[in-house]
Amino acid sequence: MLGFINLFKPAGPTSTQFGARLRGLYRSTDGGKLAVGHFGTLDPQAAGVLPIALGKATRLLPLIADRRKAYVCTLVLGRATVTGDASGATLTSAPVPDDIDERLLAALPRFSGTIGQTPPMYSAVHHGGRRLYELARAGLTVDRPKRLVTIYGMSVLGRDGPTIRLRIGCSEGTYVRTLCEDLASACGTVGHMGALLREASGPFVLYESMTLDEIAADPVAALVPPERVIPIPTVVLDGRKATDFRAGRVVAIVNLPAENHVFVRDASRSLVGVGETVGALLAPRRVFD
Repeated sequence: MLGFINLFKPAGPTSTQFGARLRGLYRSTDGGKLAVGHFGTLDPQAAGVLPIALGKATRLLPLIADRRKAYVCTLVLGRATVTGDASGATLTSAPVPDDIDERLLAALPRFSGTIGQTPPMYSAVHHGGRRLYELARAGLTVDRPKRLVTIYGMSVLGRDGPTIRLRIGCSEGTYVRTLCEDLASACGTVGHMGALLREASGPFVLYESMTLDEIAADPVAALVPPERVIPIPTVVLDGRKATDFRAGRVVAIVNLPAENHVFVRDASRSLVGVGETVGALLAPRRVFD
């Protein structure tokens, strides 16, 4: 088993639960314990694109260069919560300024490019061997160093009273909850993130995603081959060279592509692994057989 799944996750279940469901769905075709890897999980209350690597494709996750994310969310002004989203109890309240539209437009440029974010206490970041959310549930608050993230673009899609609809393009590791809280603060009030929909995660996009029922109807057709996810060239090796590559030996190739990494297939076009080009030599980096 080797491939990716572009899953549409509804709000409610956890990313781990969907990984377990896919493992059960594909285990019969894999013939054994199936490895499952996430390319960016989603919080339970969030919906949208949840890319999952199956089997040996988990070893390809580090090769995915495009790690940008795209979201649509709601920012609910006037109420801050302990979790930064709608699931948490009210932490504090504040009036929404009458000129909120003007304040929003004036504040948006401050959230463009590289910015610093303090990870929320209700997050999976480690601190002293424990997850921050474990400490938060115990009533503890600890200092968290800021992290640099990149906001490629943020725009207001509309407003319904105190609820603002936003579209955000950002780097991996961006906390949309924190972005909502900080934007509300910049507008002179407080706020929290309401609904969250992930429209894209790297090369995985919403309009190509599939529900679990759609995947279960045709599991084989739902598999996305590695070449569609990682745009690197493919090199085909003949019998002897394919054997050497599988054994972990460097092979000499004429007219190797200029890219650092290539997919390697044998004469039957079966995917053998990923090689790294070193001059006229091809060195095995990931072998799948």
